[in-house]
Amino acid sequence: MDVLYALGQGGEQSGGALAFLPMVLMFAIIYFLLIRPQMRRRKAQSALLADLKKGDQVITRGGIYGKIEAFKGKENSRVILDVGKGAKLTVARSYIVGPAGESAEAPTAD
Repeated sequence: MDVLYALGQGGEQSGGALAFLPMVLMFAIIYFLLIRPQMRRRKAQSALLADLKKGDQVITRGGIYGKIEAFKGKENSRVILDVGKGAKLTVARSYIVGPAGESAEAPTAD
């Protein structure tokens, strides 16, 4: 009986520290399930945008496939895309999602 009383007394003193344990665990779960993967995707996207070069086949956020013709603007922030049949579009570099897949048709100059 004295053992249970002693455990009860110790629990009251450390109860304040244990009250924060669920919040710490929830933050750890949120960090590893949401924040960390988002940081990795952002880092991969910025590396992809930095590695763009003339002639790459890309797709934009709007779903436009094109071939990079040139860069212009301050710090090459705009990209000129050839979308086929001589049509060229200027888009913000940040709106490029990534390389066009193999299923994407290359722009043709008809």
